[in-house]
Amino acid sequence: METTDLPKDAILVVNAHSRRGQDNFDQAREKLESAGVRLLAAHAVKDPEQMAATVRQAIATGAPMVIVGGGDGSMSGTVDEFVGKDCVFGVLPLGTANSFARTLGLPLDLDGAVQAIATGRRRRVDLGMVDGDYFVNAASLGLSPMIGRTVPHKLKRYLGRIGYLAWAAKCSVGFRAFRLTIDDGTQEHRMWSTEVRVLNGPYHGGVELSDHADVDTGEIVIQAVVGRSKPRLAWDWYAKFFKLRDRDAHTREFHGKSFRIETRPRQRISIDGEVLARTPVTVRIAPGAVDVAVARDE
Repeated sequence: METTDLPKDAILVVNAHSRRGQDNFDQAREKLESAGVRLLAAHAVKDPEQMAATVRQAIATGAPMVIVGGGDGSMSGTVDEFVGKDCVFGVLPLGTANSFARTLGLPLDLDGAVQAIATGRRRRVDLGMVDGDYFVNAASLGLSPMIGRTVPHKLKRYLGRIGYLAWAAKCSVGFRAFRLTIDDGTQEHRMWSTEVRVLNGPYHGGVELSDHADVDTGEIVIQAVVGRSKPRLAWDWYAKFFKLRDRDAHTREFHGKSFRIETRPRQRISIDGEVLARTPVTVRIAPGAVDVAVARDE
């Protein structure tokens, strides 16, 4: 019989190179065990490139749940390992924006996140895909990948979202709009754009960008900031950050299971904060792809 209860045995894998990962690894291990989670193993991973391999090995041991501690990049970089496996994906939000944790309704503090894992339930959720790469939350093209590709690690680590904003202002000086084509399989939509967000959930960069995207709708959402104006892009972020009434005035949204995205010139694509692809690409939804741990009352 299928159950929504979470397993009590787990393996912990923390990105110790993330903004708070090194400081929180020991605390997370102690708090999880104190809350009744039996840790079969615990790994503080110094090299982020080893996160996926460490999670893969943990799942291969037969652990019923693997808890990943880190930011959205860590979640996106390891979630592929859970697809098609009977293993629950536990999320410890230790990053800068923690957009995936926000989408799941998880507490962003360590104590609250630990309690959700210790006393919560399973939830089956969708994943987004860029070509063959799964992601948990959002992909973007335009100014965001330029920021993500060039932002100094120390600025990101110690100043968080404030650091991102400062670097965004710097990057915007040399940024130019691009021609965008979105093919939904029946029609091509052409426009100028300064930023495109491919959303599996409502949050990107810790900001709620869409009222329609979520992890259990069975659809991917493409949101394009239209026009050639950089001040309009800045206003769009401002309006969405403060949830102004006209926050959607400069965006167009497309909903569906699969889209082809092309741009002129070609644009780099940031996938949950990591620049990993380039247009043209096919983006689509992978419905009900993984089980995640969420709070019991989520």
